[in-house]
Amino acid sequence: MKLEEYEKQFPAILNGENNTPPYDKESYINYVKLNQSRIKRWYKVGKLSPEITETIQNIKAPLNWLLITEPWCGDAAHSHAFIVKMAALNPLISLTIQNRDAPGSEIDNYLTNGGKSIPKLIVRNSQGEDLFNWGPRPSEIQEKVMYYKKNPTLDPEEQKKEIQSWYNKDKGTAIQNELNHLLKSII
Repeated sequence: MKLEEYEKQFPAILNGENNTPPYDKESYINYVKLNQSRIKRWYKVGKLSPEITETIQNIKAPLNWLLITEPWCGDAAHSHAFIVKMAALNPLISLTIQNRDAPGSEIDNYLTNGGKSIPKLIVRNSQGEDLFNWGPRPSEIQEKVMYYKKNPTLDPEEQKKEIQSWYNKDKGTAIQNELNHLLKSII
């Protein structure tokens, strides 16, 4: 789907127009509300670095970016605006979004440790060949999340606070650095 169609899902869910599972649960409605706020904030205050800007502007061949995500996903909310801003820098980049849980989703081809972790960004050439994929989150916070999974005695609310704090301090730097490195390897 196009970006605009994906972003229209947020108000549709919050207005009760979409109450299909999991959006029939109050906890998921709360996630969507929080994530909509996060995305808006990153659109407003998120800045792209000169390095990623230059790399993306130097892309000379068409690329298709597929972002697999969901409105309920907190990690996706912290990456979404940066990916959109990057894609907008070069008209040779086409951005498409898939809901992870929708029929036809390609997530099963991009599992993380056997799970359907999102967001996933798949970058393809004009022939549809995968050049690389990134996600579900920057490597530094991914290591922390994996540590939490191996140590379930840690308080889940404290985990969420630490992850949120990391994203706020990072300000999109890690995703930009990681995608810059990956993009440089293909151009």
